[in-house]
Amino acid sequence: MEKKRIRVIIADEHSVFRAGLITVLKKIPIIEVVGEADNGETLIDKIGLLLPHIVITDIKMSNMDGITATKIITQRFPDVKVVCLSVLVKDDMILQMLEAGAIGYLTKSSNAEEIGEAILTVNEKKPYFCKIITERLTDIVTRNYQLPVNNETTFTDREIEIMRLICREFTSKEIAETLNLSKRTVEGHRTRIMDKIGAKSIAGIITFAVEQGIYQRQG
Repeated sequence: MEKKRIRVIIADEHSVFRAGLITVLKKIPIIEVVGEADNGETLIDKIGLLLPHIVITDIKMSNMDGITATKIITQRFPDVKVVCLSVLVKDDMILQMLEAGAIGYLTKSSNAEEIGEAILTVNEKKPYFCKIITERLTDIVTRNYQLPVNNETTFTDREIEIMRLICREFTSKEIAETLNLSKRTVEGHRTRIMDKIGAKSIAGIITFAVEQGIYQRQG
């Protein structure tokens, strides 16, 4: 039985770049590029019409930038996963994009194989960051990037378990199966964790858990 193809929309203000990326993705049989946009407003409109699984978007675009568009996509189309593909690797841009809801971040120096791998990974609801972005995020944590959290904030044992599994890139469904909970219960715990630490995304939970010693990266 043929696997369901992953529907993708590409948003970038440069038509030559979009055309090149489309050519690259067409070589991956499981991926289908269903649309393209040159700005955030057009991207939002096309998502409603074309119902993609994944959006690949730059940050700098006219009319509406990628960060603003990602915030709207996350709220209006929660099942659509967003991957940022940009030349920008500044800390504030990375954090703003992840806090807006993107679960993948690549630079435009990424090769075709990595872009394809990112799409396949994100389609499984797992985050994907290229090496440069992973290094930047690690540096941010090392320099004690602080989320606005009350020093008296406490967590239940269950919340700590869930934070650690989130850091190991488990999806809500996988966490539910591991802890013998319903998916809805897991999502409720995740929401309470985000409220407690002032995070706006999964990336915020991971950053907090690492810097507070709740989770230690392996290797």
